[in-house]
Amino acid sequence: MTTTKGAILQRDNTTYAIVPRTPVGLVRPDDLEHIAAVARKYDIPVIKITSGQRFALVGLKQKDIDKVWDDLHLDVGKATELCLHYVQACPGTAVCKYGVQDSLGLGMKLESFFSEMDLPAKVKMGISGCPFCCGESFVRDVGVFGKKTGWTLVIGGSSARRPRIGDILAEGLDEGQVIDLTRRFLELYTEHAKPHERTARLVDRLGIENIKERLIR
Repeated sequence: MTTTKGAILQRDNTTYAIVPRTPVGLVRPDDLEHIAAVARKYDIPVIKITSGQRFALVGLKQKDIDKVWDDLHLDVGKATELCLHYVQACPGTAVCKYGVQDSLGLGMKLESFFSEMDLPAKVKMGISGCPFCCGESFVRDVGVFGKKTGWTLVIGGSSARRPRIGDILAEGLDEGQVIDLTRRFLELYTEHAKPHERTARLVDRLGIENIKERLIR
């Protein structure tokens, strides 16, 4: 039976797009070969790199969706559900001469910890290995950037219709503290957010100082 697993109906009301999961934008040669192979096999007209460091395969026929997923050998990248959609990250200390913290490593851990968490609305994370913030940390629901003294955690950023620069929640954190404080913020968000309310609006409504009092121990 044909399904629309992980597929998004396009404006022509006939074709679909899918977004394979590529945590922190890392792909292997095999992943690229599978993407290229299915694009040729199923005559997929558009492959678009998204702002979340993922590949959108656009223009699929409904009858091909399940077969494309089988041939891709990649998990579904969530794009419409109320959950963590993606964690984007810069190269950090892996290759960048400006990196002072391991943004790819932390980004992978955050995606692993929070990818299955149910949330009031979509959440996006941006991880940067230095204060240049190439991971767009200040305009993500949860942003983290590195300094020599540790990680800085930012919340409530948005690059959407009503853009918002995020607020610094805490500084000088190690990886474990980032993960723990992110978990507690997302739990607070889940408890107090209105349906489909993004973190930017929650922080506006509750106030950053109020949130700090609740979360900083």
